[in-house]
Amino acid sequence: MAMNVADKILQQLTNNQLEEAATNIEKLLRQNPNDEDLLYLAEEASSLGFIEHSIPLYNYLLKKYPNEGEIILSLAELYVELDKEDEALELLGKVSEDDPIYPSVLLLEADLYQLQGLLEVSERKLLHAKKILPNEPIIDFALGELSYDQGKFQEAIQYYEKVLKENEEIADVNVNQRIAEALSNMGSFEEALPFYEKALQKKTDLNTLFEYGFTAYQAGYYKTAIEKLTELKNMDHEFHSLYLPLADSYEHLEELDLAFQTVKDGLKQDEFNKELYCKAGKLSLKLQKEEEAVSFFREALAMDPGYLEAALTLAKYFHHTEKYEEIIETIENVKKYGEDDPQFDWMLAVAYQKIENYSEALKYYSSAYNSFKNNMEFLHDYGYFLLEEGNRKLAREIFSKLIQEDPTNEEYLMLMERLDEEQNF
Repeated sequence: MAMNVADKILQQLTNNQLEEAATNIEKLLRQNPNDEDLLYLAEEASSLGFIEHSIPLYNYLLKKYPNEGEIILSLAELYVELDKEDEALELLGKVSEDDPIYPSVLLLEADLYQLQGLLEVSERKLLHAKKILPNEPIIDFALGELSYDQGKFQEAIQYYEKVLKENEEIADVNVNQRIAEALSNMGSFEEALPFYEKALQKKTDLNTLFEYGFTAYQAGYYKTAIEKLTELKNMDHEFHSLYLPLADSYEHLEELDLAFQTVKDGLKQDEFNKELYCKAGKLSLKLQKEEEAVSFFREALAMDPGYLEAALTLAKYFHHTEKYEEIIETIENVKKYGEDDPQFDWMLAVAYQKIENYSEALKYYSSAYNSFKNNMEFLHDYGYFLLEEGNRKLAREIFSKLIQEDPTNEEYLMLMERLDEEQNF
């Protein structure tokens, strides 16, 4: 086969003349072509992404050289690209352990078994490869990735650190970033920060910048978080995830106006984000913008009627402002969607008590009791409600518990003395 035939086929592939190229490949394979030229065509076609045109070329070569590991590996990689993992594994099983390509075969097998969820088999393949090539960074990296995916972050870090001795980047992955992510997942936020810094020195990446800022926030380094997240915002204001941790960081530093402005900026980019509306509501309350707060919470609940955090915060605000009908409406609406919280029963009990619906109040006090029987404030509310309702026996039990917790409280002691006198009388 003259090289111009291969070039002609490659030109047809490049020009998207796929049927003509396939026809010419079939003709070519019937003409006893030169093996080196055929391998060249197969490699070039696959590198250009024309996998289905490459496969018959490799298959032809494999029939002539059934034990050639490099051909088997190349063909298996093409099958993987076509999501034909079983065919790939069957091929890879034909490579001899004595073949120099065998460690690469083990790596590909490990990837495939990992994709199938057979993690122990994958690990065995990688450890076998490491036994053959104990100092090969790509094998340590693969073991690190497998450990990371299994949540074995400390083990993953040990493998990544071996890679880092020679390579800051491998398989297009920044190793410093991987170590930082593993440390973050372990809750070692402060330890992760220098690794994020090193990763960003190598390349400014938006996701890494976000992870750095978010980890700084989790570590309590709010100024660093603000610096990194603001840098990210300036680079890409449509990176929606940055706005909540940036607002939280400002809030922790008591810069409430900046926090509120950050949330509003976030809502301009992500107008259907219920968490941002809820945060806007909370900040509005802190800034004494109460009407705006109610509006933000209701917006969040309009998007997700079962949004517990928004419902609880709004109900607590209504309790503080003595808007008892609104408490009932808010909580009953959220309960329609199957959501509940023990605090709802307590708030409903107080609300129904205040609007003088005592039977409903009693129902909710009774329901809340199991969750709050050791809560002094709840017992105080419940005890006085029972007194007003004339349930002296149960009220006495409640005030007995209160006195156990606060034995010097004169108010409770006087009430208990009065209840004792009534009982004796």
